[in-house]
Amino acid sequence: MLKKHPLTEEFPEFDQKIHEFKVGNEYFKSLYENYDQVDHEIYLVESDIHPTSDETINHLRIKRMYLKDELYKFLKEN
Repeated sequence: MLKKHPLTEEFPEFDQKIHEFKVGNEYFKSLYENYDQVDHEIYLVESDIHPTSDETINHLRIKRMYLKDELYKFLKEN
């Protein structure tokens, strides 16, 4: 089953911090919005709503992984 990967499900232990930083930290908010957008794009491609090349979907997955790593690092350090 295809599904999106919301950050609060990926990092449930940081649920409260995620909500706080989305409102109170522009850097985190920007990363979060990018992650959410890329995750949505991946979902559309994997659902065959917006078919694309393997190269494009692989690039999107790498970008999502990078953003997720950056968000995790930020959450751990703050």
